[in-house]
Amino acid sequence: MTSTHYRSHSVGEIDKSMLGSCVHLIGWVDRIRDHGGVTFIDLRDASGLVQVVINDEQQARGIKVEDVIQVEGKVRKRPEGEENAKLANGEVEVEASKIQIVSEASALPFQVSTSLENSGELNLPSEETRLRYRYLDLRRASMRKVLRTRSDMAKAAREALDSMGFMEVETPTLIKSTPEGARDFLVPARLSPGNWYALPQSPQLLKQLLMIGGVERYYQFARCYRDEDFRADRQPEFTQLDIEMGYAGKEDVMAMAEAVMRKVWAVGGIDIGTLEQMPWKQAMDEYGSDKPDIRFGNKLKDLTDFFKSTPFRVFQAPYVGAVLYPGGASLPRRQFDAWQDWAKQKGAKGLAYIVFRDGELLGPVAKNISEDERAGIMAASGAKDGDALFFAAGEKTASQKLLGAVRLEIAKKCHMYDPKEYKFLWVVDFPLFKKASEAKSEGDAPVGEGAWTSEHHPFTMPKEEFLDTFDKDPGSVLSDAYDMVCNGNEIGGGSVRIHDQDVQQRVFNVLGIGEKEAEEKFGFLLEALKYGTPPCAGIAFGWDRCVELLTGKGTIREVIAFPKFGAGKDLLTGAPSSITALQRKEAGVDYEQ
Repeated sequence: MTSTHYRSHSVGEIDKSMLGSCVHLIGWVDRIRDHGGVTFIDLRDASGLVQVVINDEQQARGIKVEDVIQVEGKVRKRPEGEENAKLANGEVEVEASKIQIVSEASALPFQVSTSLENSGELNLPSEETRLRYRYLDLRRASMRKVLRTRSDMAKAAREALDSMGFMEVETPTLIKSTPEGARDFLVPARLSPGNWYALPQSPQLLKQLLMIGGVERYYQFARCYRDEDFRADRQPEFTQLDIEMGYAGKEDVMAMAEAVMRKVWAVGGIDIGTLEQMPWKQAMDEYGSDKPDIRFGNKLKDLTDFFKSTPFRVFQAPYVGAVLYPGGASLPRRQFDAWQDWAKQKGAKGLAYIVFRDGELLGPVAKNISEDERAGIMAASGAKDGDALFFAAGEKTASQKLLGAVRLEIAKKCHMYDPKEYKFLWVVDFPLFKKASEAKSEGDAPVGEGAWTSEHHPFTMPKEEFLDTFDKDPGSVLSDAYDMVCNGNEIGGGSVRIHDQDVQQRVFNVLGIGEKEAEEKFGFLLEALKYGTPPCAGIAFGWDRCVELLTGKGTIREVIAFPKFGAGKDLLTGAPSSITALQRKEAGVDYEQ
């Protein structure tokens, strides 16, 4: 029962069991149909629609679409043949005895009618317009369904974690600026001129302190902030389901995480199955991605050895790989040219290719392939007559990533997977470090000033077999980190944490963070590590991404109530915006020490 001062029932509660009952309803006018003396109104609230019949023309006068009206009337059965099978209460209607307009609506900039949406007749404006009037966009039934699903998923996660003895703890939003791989959003401290807070990129250090504090099992739905250059389908503020376990290792966290996600995805009727573990190296070698989409095959082909004696200078590289385009030989030249433009947008110089047509080897690269290579290329690549083959040559990881992106594009064009299918897995055994130059080329801010930066973050434990040597050969070190992947998306990432002060300082040294800087940036953590730190491990799930995947919306903007648009712009409120000279003075923005 949802009775309030304004209503006796929500419209979704009206059904056959209430025939003859007098009800008081309130909601928006979704649709009006004037049948000459009799007016039919579809009344909408968050629970759905109900048809209201007005027999008095005077009462119906002046009512417009999206007005908020109160209705007093009696529930009756619809005439035979006039039932609406699309509505749960489509067999009944409310005969109005009294109508009151509570709030009048001006003409909307676009339609939000549930009746039109249900019939497929709702024409939406551009995304910019929808975000400018997001409060109107949220009136649509499909948007309410997404928010309800998000709420139900959070409830399922909480129930699962509560059943395993976890405690929900909030951590601060105003914290100290610490280098964690992205730029901080900074907030001036008015009461401490010249000093600044940072908004947390994640609660990483804080949850480690909770473990030192004896909480043992912690979680929260944490708001996180990263001042990154604008990227497709990213948000400057987002939500993580953040989880940490004391006295636990990798397998403990992974088992817990699977149990939580099993409950969460069951909200959408999805069974996540049994998750296999795939080493990072295998993921890169076979899929060209550290978050491989395993709904389809078409794995990368390593042809480095095949071309080891090639006269073609482009293929005289540390790595030569290829990916198959089944049936690609039938593509016109202009589409291959479009692939070149696509590759250049990815930062590559181009995308070499050959086609196999009627027993011949064709394409711009074909003339550079020797007779011996021609004879064996089909067998080495698994190609058949009528296929095409795309190549990448150069530094191994960058080339694999390019081919991995090509593989995904080919899969979309060739419909290689069912978009309604879900495939989960764990990716494990990540490198502990990556080259700082690689991070910069990917648009990330390296942690520290050294030649190496963290693959995940600076508090990740090296695998046990590397503990004694990780700072002598950083490029070969594997970490105790793990990512949960769904359909080519990283939905959760975690690791075993460093609980030894000496190991932590050695990691800082590799990253180019000296003792003085470490004390300045992380002194509070290093101090805490002195007082008996339990071994701990955790994971954080990208909550917006989980909701987007489960609802099939295609972008996280569709599952966030009030998202940002390009360059972090809030089209609804106009943020970010300038501040007055007085505000700058009071906040100490221009303070000079």
